[in-house]
Amino acid sequence: MSKLRFAILVLAIGCSGSAVAQTTDPRGACKTDYDKYCAGTPPGGGRVVACLNKQQHQLSDACRQVLASRKKQ
Repeated sequence: MSKLRFAILVLAIGCSGSAVAQTTDPRGACKTDYDKYCAGTPPGGGRVVACLNKQQHQLSDACRQVLASRKKQ
């Protein structure tokens, strides 16, 4: 999965449920966190989400909320 696909995925996650009000970044709530903590993680198979979850305490509030809402589905 390319970085463009990842950005689209993050945007889709960011637009789900209450997360829409959480971010004004059109690339998604986790883009900065991905770039900072998981840029070397190859996309696919849930590896990026797993990487972000491992960094849970360091993530931005918006990204944490998007990941939490994703778990509820």
